[in-house]
Amino acid sequence: MDFLTLFAVYVVVVVTCIVLVCKYAGQEQTTLGRQYGSLTNAVSPYVPLWLKRLCSRAVHRLFHERNNLFIYMHLLLEGAVYTEYSYEVFGYCKEMDTTLTNLCVPYVLLVLHLILFYLCCSRDPGTVTKAKHATQVKVYPYDGELFYPGETCPTCNLVKPARSKHCRVCNRCVQRFDHHCVWVNNCIGAQNTRYFLLYMLSVCVMAGDIAILTVDLLLNVVFRTGLMHAHYVDAQGQQQPTGIVFIVQHLFLTFPRIVFMLGFLIFVFFLLAGYAMFHLFLALGNHTSNEWYKARGRGCQHCHPHAGNRCHTPFNPLRGFYSRGVLKNLREIFVPLKPLKKRKHK
Repeated sequence: MDFLTLFAVYVVVVVTCIVLVCKYAGQEQTTLGRQYGSLTNAVSPYVPLWLKRLCSRAVHRLFHERNNLFIYMHLLLEGAVYTEYSYEVFGYCKEMDTTLTNLCVPYVLLVLHLILFYLCCSRDPGTVTKAKHATQVKVYPYDGELFYPGETCPTCNLVKPARSKHCRVCNRCVQRFDHHCVWVNNCIGAQNTRYFLLYMLSVCVMAGDIAILTVDLLLNVVFRTGLMHAHYVDAQGQQQPTGIVFIVQHLFLTFPRIVFMLGFLIFVFFLLAGYAMFHLFLALGNHTSNEWYKARGRGCQHCHPHAGNRCHTPFNPLRGFYSRGVLKNLREIFVPLKPLKKRKHK
């Protein structure tokens, strides 16, 4: 069962990359990030000092300094998927009478996705500057729980507008800061959250559409070749009916690149679909992920004084201080708020 071993190695590599991103891309407070931190602390005493320094410099360069490595990796992965789709899946599906319209949908989605990806990378997320500071402070009121008036950013030397945060990677304060995304090498803030949400949804739709076409191709192969009703001779020389494991192995050996691509697409779809739903859930309540983590970890006057700083009261983002109703919250994402101008009295 060599194909299972190879696929297991593939899954381990992908999961390891996801864990590293969760740990070092501003998601240290997640369960996955905490588990990884515990593991690294346990292993650390057995790692040579020179190797720890080398890894520390590499991790800092990758996740705590602006660089385009993940953008290139993102484009490389998409290029590999679409190359395989165009080279094999497109041709096989066309032979199986799949309509040309259905086969061209992934390319239309790719164009839309690349536009959104470019906007995420290039658009200013809402940098707090001296020129705009006076108006940016007036956009949101201070809630008195997560954001307080008069707090100054020690790096920018500016009073922090409500809902803003200083990004250590970009070295700037960002209005309505959500998080820093290494995959677009940019912060996600007031001015580009809409592009980020649409970008994630476009990746999910792209991965789902190509995965459906690929599954349809493989199912056609299985049914046309009669694999479901076939038999094989085992090691003892006995005839055995084919099962799911045998069929998967046969497909892997016959179409190895297609099966690997399908596994990758399914993994990406479920991973990003969950992440996209989380951000959409926050958007419905007019919250950011930064506020989500701050609210979950803040102290509460109703908690027992010896319970620590962690608030045990369930946090419901749909009832947050900045929520104005689902429709208005969504409108605020796609049409960012501007400070209200005072009317001049005649």
